[in-house]
Amino acid sequence: MDHDTVTANGVQFAYLSDGPEEGPLALCLHGFPDTAHTWRHLLPRLAESGYHAVAPFLRGYSPTTVPADGRYDTGTLALDACALHEALGGGADAVIIGHDWGAMASYGAAAVQPDRWRKMVTAAVAPQRSMGERFFSFDQLHRSWYIFFFQTALAEYGVSVDDYAFIDRLWAAWSPGFDGSWDAAEVKKALGTPENLTAAIGYYRAMFAGPPDDPEAAAAQAAGDTTAPQPTLYLHGADDGCMGIEVIGPVTDFLAPGSEMVVVDGAGHFLHVERPDEVNDHILRFITA
Repeated sequence: MDHDTVTANGVQFAYLSDGPEEGPLALCLHGFPDTAHTWRHLLPRLAESGYHAVAPFLRGYSPTTVPADGRYDTGTLALDACALHEALGGGADAVIIGHDWGAMASYGAAAVQPDRWRKMVTAAVAPQRSMGERFFSFDQLHRSWYIFFFQTALAEYGVSVDDYAFIDRLWAAWSPGFDGSWDAAEVKKALGTPENLTAAIGYYRAMFAGPPDDPEAAAAQAAGDTTAPQPTLYLHGADDGCMGIEVIGPVTDFLAPGSEMVVVDGAGHFLHVERPDEVNDHILRFITA
């Protein structure tokens, strides 16, 4: 895979890529605690199918820069994706693929600037309207305790103590039985400075901050709560220890016609590195149909 940088939405993004630059863009967005390396199995498969497959490190995740504007709301993340589409020369045949925070960015990007994207694939985080009050069940709140911990001033210390053991434990808890040590080590590199760690935690702090002050970002954030027009494939691991399978609700009721949901047995939250062949087969089947 190639390593390069591009400036979009005021941020210099580092990214991994594979495939012909003249091919249709496939933009792959990671989540937390993760990096662009999470797409290492998918990028070559996309390239084999003729796509220009690009996986950026999201804003604040080294070697991408920490944004001067300090914005981490989902509207800004959606605008990042649209700006990356523009900067990378994407056309109307582009597809957007997002996991976790990348899924939330994808919902907004596909809805606010729909002409940029032909299809969408999301994983591990369903549309908010599909989850509804299920998210507030005791079991899910127990899984999501870290979100509330991240609102405190102790969050950075708690995550970084003992060589960022917090990251290792999240990978182990969210993908039971999977050895995520290699990926966790890459996350530690990406969040290895206080500035980068605060940036990643800032995504969660923005959840409770209300709509962004920037009107364009606010519009993109609001769009993320609507149904984007593109057919969408939604993927979820049956053993997801972060977002329980029972929480996601009737996902396809909140996606465009022609959408699908696939539950991957024997996989947890990081299903695309746990069961890459199966997950990637589903993705390629859907976006090439």
